[in-house]
Amino acid sequence: MIRVPRLVVAAPSSGSGKTTVATGLMAAFAGRGLAVSPHKVGPDYIDPGYHALATGRPGRNLDAYLCGPERIAPLFGHGAAGADLAVVEGVMGLYDGAAGQGELASTAHVAKLLRAPVVLVVDASSQSRSVAALVHGFAAWDPGVRVAGVILNKVGSDRHEELLREALEGSGVPVLGVLRRTKVVRAPSRHLGLVPVAERRAEAVESVAALAGRVREGCDLDALLALARSAPPLPDEPWDAVRELAAEPVGRRPRVAVAGGAAFTFSYAEHTELLRAAGAEVVPFDPLRDEALPHGTAGLVVGGGFPEVYAPELSENRPLRQQIAAFGGPVAAECAGLLYLARELDGAPMCGVLDARARMAERLTLGYREAVAVTDNVLAPAGTRVRGHEFHRTELVPGAGPEPAWGLVAPERRAEGFAQHQVHASYLHVHWAAAPAMAARFVAGCARRWEAGGTGEAAGTGEAGGTGKAADVAKAGGTGEGVGSTRSTA
Repeated sequence: MIRVPRLVVAAPSSGSGKTTVATGLMAAFAGRGLAVSPHKVGPDYIDPGYHALATGRPGRNLDAYLCGPERIAPLFGHGAAGADLAVVEGVMGLYDGAAGQGELASTAHVAKLLRAPVVLVVDASSQSRSVAALVHGFAAWDPGVRVAGVILNKVGSDRHEELLREALEGSGVPVLGVLRRTKVVRAPSRHLGLVPVAERRAEAVESVAALAGRVREGCDLDALLALARSAPPLPDEPWDAVRELAAEPVGRRPRVAVAGGAAFTFSYAEHTELLRAAGAEVVPFDPLRDEALPHGTAGLVVGGGFPEVYAPELSENRPLRQQIAAFGGPVAAECAGLLYLARELDGAPMCGVLDARARMAERLTLGYREAVAVTDNVLAPAGTRVRGHEFHRTELVPGAGPEPAWGLVAPERRAEGFAQHQVHASYLHVHWAAAPAMAARFVAGCARRWEAGGTGEAAGTGEAGGTGKAADVAKAGGTGEGVGSTRSTA
């Protein structure tokens, strides 16, 4: 049984102010001394960083497409354990979900799965009486969704607020907050959205504190807390990483190095938890700063982020690039990790593990994907079916080599990524909570390497860029419509 007070912060559309309000609420309630559990609907990696800053707890994703509807409440219960309150930030518009699949993975879907009241954030900057029709429509659209309050954002004046409140008096949806239009609090963004916290921490701390102040001043926190406490208990048991694993943890604890720092900020908290539950010792490292992998590294995980922003700095760290080129052990790389393993990124030499060159593209590639493992690899046996997400504005030009990591199924129908020897690298982000066997298989491979005495301690003798040992151990490319031709958008 899960008994955590909770709210879902939603909006009619993107750009209405969900992140502003959700992050401000988290920080304001945390400032009252409450233990606040932060959550984000969908696959977004950046907003949870701001949520974590606001609450001091890991920001966690609730994605019904990637993880399945049946795991949403258990994952919520796991993340919210011990919390006094949970705030869940929605994605896009309240009823927008996976394209062509009804309500799946929408904010409304997750709110129903959590039996949580919804607070609708409305950009009121260009309307007055029409706000009542908008709120009424969203509240009445799906009787299973409880739109229990509204926060009016970007309100221009006292008179504007008065008109909005009058219009909503008979709507049955109370106004729980009014935030005035301001340019004081701004978060910089670029080609993939907001700039992550790790790249602007001092400024981000100030921004979150300012958001908390705005919310305290403009919102009825007591009414919002009472609304959260009205959410009924959930009958589910919280998700547990050890229980989810199909295999027993390995006997020894192989050391798995996980890339972090400003260039590699995209990760799901459950990945690290699953690696540990499978028996690994997880050690972070920063490819921007560390000139060597952690001592005794038996496996390497390089997740998503923004290596294209830091390509010169990553390239300058030649000792680490050479060591990774010569590593030869299990490597799991997603998106940014894929780029880092390539020969070069926009002309800057990278690790050279993969026989491919990466570059910025003109178009954004974005969308949910279904995929099947093409061959046995360090993460999954051939035929394993997963759901994932692509989100990048780069492309690869591969050489000729072995099998791709995944075969994307309809409507994409193309090959994706690289699977070779001990390396699995792909643009596809997969949530391991839906496929815990991937973590167990990866750690088992690391344990075998550990027991054989193979760890990433010595620097490579080949030049990172595809020569020497790197080319022999991990020369790869795409076949047919491989990852280099990933140009479609969703």
